[in-house]
Amino acid sequence: MRRFADVQDYILTAFILVFAIGLMVNRHDGGLQNMRKVSVTILSYLEQPLSNIRIYRQAVSTNNYLHRQNILLQDELSRLRSAEQQNRVLRSLLNLREESAVPLIPVKVVAKDLISMNSSITVNAGSNQGVEVGMPVINSDGLIGQVIIADQNFSQVLPYSNSMFRVSAQIQESRAYGIVSWPASSPRELIMQYVPETVPVEPGHIIQTSGASNQFPEGIPIGEVTRVETGIGVQTHIIFLNAFADLNSLAEAFIMEFKPDTSIINLINEQNELF
Repeated sequence: MRRFADVQDYILTAFILVFAIGLMVNRHDGGLQNMRKVSVTILSYLEQPLSNIRIYRQAVSTNNYLHRQNILLQDELSRLRSAEQQNRVLRSLLNLREESAVPLIPVKVVAKDLISMNSSITVNAGSNQGVEVGMPVINSDGLIGQVIIADQNFSQVLPYSNSMFRVSAQIQESRAYGIVSWPASSPRELIMQYVPETVPVEPGHIIQTSGASNQFPEGIPIGEVTRVETGIGVQTHIIFLNAFADLNSLAEAFIMEFKPDTSIINLINEQNELF
């Protein structure tokens, strides 16, 4: 009994304290609700910058992924465009080979020097494939040049953009004859000389090989007339033309198995002996 008397004051005090807290909570329930609202508002303000950081990190990660995918797609698109261009060139060359009356030897360009005045092109076919010095080189666009050296499996080509290149040509519309050469002013600009002023020549006219030199067959496209000037002190035109074939992008071509007519060569030799 004495022990209970010792702790009864504590029990009574605890009971009263719990009862007081209950009354306080029931009486000030609105205040607690306001406190909850304030705490929720504060937490929302604190959560917003953290949420922005999380969104920013996700955006950076997504951007890096999309950037990598864009690079891969650009690379794939570039390869598809290259393949499409190559297929277009090969189809044109195939059509040319089927339509040509002269046998053609397909070649690939293995080296090019188009910077110097003595420019040259090396192709992967030589005497073992039937290539001989003097044979014309063409592609589906037109005249490229002429073989000047033929090794066993490789050949050196003299392109039209060489100061030593000459070809007998004619204007397709009038069939007037002249000589086409490279003036070294522009990689694809050629000039045609010795055409009389009486022959009408206009921009847009087509220049092709004439076959008169016995070095090239007739009808190979060379270029298109861009402008015409009058030669100083002579009664002839100076005709400027843009070459059809682009040497810079040249990768495949044909060597024409064209050989000069020996009877014409013999006649020229006999004439030279007479005079």
